[in-house]
Amino acid sequence: QVQLVESGGGSVQAGGSLRLSCEASADIYMNYAMGWFRQTPGNKREGVASVDGASAYVDAPWKGRFTISRDSAKNTMYLQMNSLKPEDTAMYYCAAAKIWANLAIGRPDYWGQGTQVTVSS
Repeated sequence: QVQLVESGGGSVQAGGSLRLSCEASADIYMNYAMGWFRQTPGNKREGVASVDGASAYVDAPWKGRFTISRDSAKNTMYLQMNSLKPEDTAMYYCAAAKIWANLAIGRPDYWGQGTQVTVSS
């Protein structure tokens, strides 16, 4: 069954904002570290942000513009993306790993289907 369902991608002009959502099954939400990755054509997926329990991390290139959060009432993780730039254009994937270290090295247990973000100049 589907464990992670993303939504919230779309097209926006530079400087705008988007909020991505990733709804997880209850088991994953409660017991897994979760994170966001992005991928552009011809490139590997790269980590953007992750959350493990009460700890949240945003990778350096996006720190100050992106925020990761979770809502336990909805079993949902979010990625708030502000001040978007054309170079933020990518497919964004939600991911979950039983062990945070596996998320950090890009080897999660589950991937979502991805949601496209397109930022125009």
